[in-house]
Amino acid sequence: MSIKDNINKIDDNIWEIPSSYKKAMRVPARLYLDDEGFENLEEGAIEQVTNVACLPGVQKSSLGLPDIHFGYGFPIGGVGAFNMNNGIVSPGGVGFDINCGVRMIRTNLTEEDLRPYIPELTEKLFKNIPSGVGSKGKIRLMPDEIDEVLDKGAEWAVENGYGWKEDLEFLEENGRIKDADSSVVSDKAKKRGIPQLGSLGSGNHFLEVQKVDEIFNEEVAKLFGLKKGNITVMVHTGSRGCGHQVCSDYLRKMDKAYKKYKLDIPDRQLACAPLDSDEAQDYLKAMYAAANYAWANRQMIVHWVRETFEDVLGKSAKEMNMTTVYDVAHNIAKEETHTVNKNGLKLKLLVHRKGATRAFGPGRDEVPEKYREIGQPVLIPGTMGTSSYVLHGTQIAMENTFGSTAHGAGRILSRSKAKEEFSPEEIKENLSNKGIQVKANSDPVLAEEAPGAYKNVDQVVKTSDKVGIAKLVAKVSPLIVTKG
Repeated sequence: MSIKDNINKIDDNIWEIPSSYKKAMRVPARLYLDDEGFENLEEGAIEQVTNVACLPGVQKSSLGLPDIHFGYGFPIGGVGAFNMNNGIVSPGGVGFDINCGVRMIRTNLTEEDLRPYIPELTEKLFKNIPSGVGSKGKIRLMPDEIDEVLDKGAEWAVENGYGWKEDLEFLEENGRIKDADSSVVSDKAKKRGIPQLGSLGSGNHFLEVQKVDEIFNEEVAKLFGLKKGNITVMVHTGSRGCGHQVCSDYLRKMDKAYKKYKLDIPDRQLACAPLDSDEAQDYLKAMYAAANYAWANRQMIVHWVRETFEDVLGKSAKEMNMTTVYDVAHNIAKEETHTVNKNGLKLKLLVHRKGATRAFGPGRDEVPEKYREIGQPVLIPGTMGTSSYVLHGTQIAMENTFGSTAHGAGRILSRSKAKEEFSPEEIKENLSNKGIQVKANSDPVLAEEAPGAYKNVDQVVKTSDKVGIAKLVAKVSPLIVTKG
């Protein structure tokens, strides 16, 4: 019998696996998928979302969002929230690319303004923003400076001349989690982070110059400063080797910790520790430090994007209104207050988002004041050569998904399978036919990141919109793509 035979469709695009499916499940698991997405979902990802429902202190439901797919421990596109009093933290619920996230900046430029400069802009963006496996940034930190980056995040970047102070208002957590502590980050993680600060990295990370193609909600788009036909820039990257090493270091520690505390877990990849333990507290401080590194990283890249536009177009970034729309993290665990039952009980929870975007609705203090009446901007990037989307958070998300929605298209093919199925030459030709300039460090990267290796991002965002966990605002389409 298939695991799917145990899943009940409880509403359009909402499925539930009852807690009776496994003896150890403490809560049900919920999936937010259209019919096609449900049919195509691999059973391994379903097992993972039910495994998360077995962990101590888990609240309400373990969640699989519209881009859910198989990951390490937690599914990618998964959310698990744990009571701060009796719950756990699991590095597998955050992932190796801590605070992989997306920044969007708007401009007052149009495609007509930009078109004559696209070839030169493509080359200079690729040159000025380093990318690729192990790529090194443009600055050289002193060994003691890395501690400041880890502790202060985007604040450090702005203090050192990278970007504008007003950027910070529009970054999740204002670009700095104050509970970060660089002293619990290993020397190896710091050494990996020092040369890579200010670089994109490889894989699905990218820098895109886009145009606003379609507006779904004029009122909200105006509030977000998005106008049809205008140029935007999207940066997708994370904490690079520093975050990867933090995850690796603490997975080893958690592998000992769950045995030490006699935690019964269904999968060793869910290695975890009670939130009141030293192991958990040290991991949180180190993970927040890696998250701060990622915010500093994106801040620096945006600074160089502005400089590159200034160089190529001969105007100042201020003249071009190159201001930040928002910056979201989609691999992180944070303490938040949420309503957990029908009686309105509110609890402090540690919400793990693994390949999931925060989608806070109206009225939350965490949302910038400018956007607070409508909810935070939600940025969902597509695949290379396909559209990306801007949505806004909702009260429905607050009630049903701990204020969360999808983070992207979600892979359906491994990188090795993608290289077997797609040719770089074909991809370049297809993108060129669409009027998209692409520049990558190597041809294999183009094959690995082919649009056909991913789910259809249009379906992902439409599902989020239909179930109300984020509502559509605008669609943007790429003109320039640079990749590692």
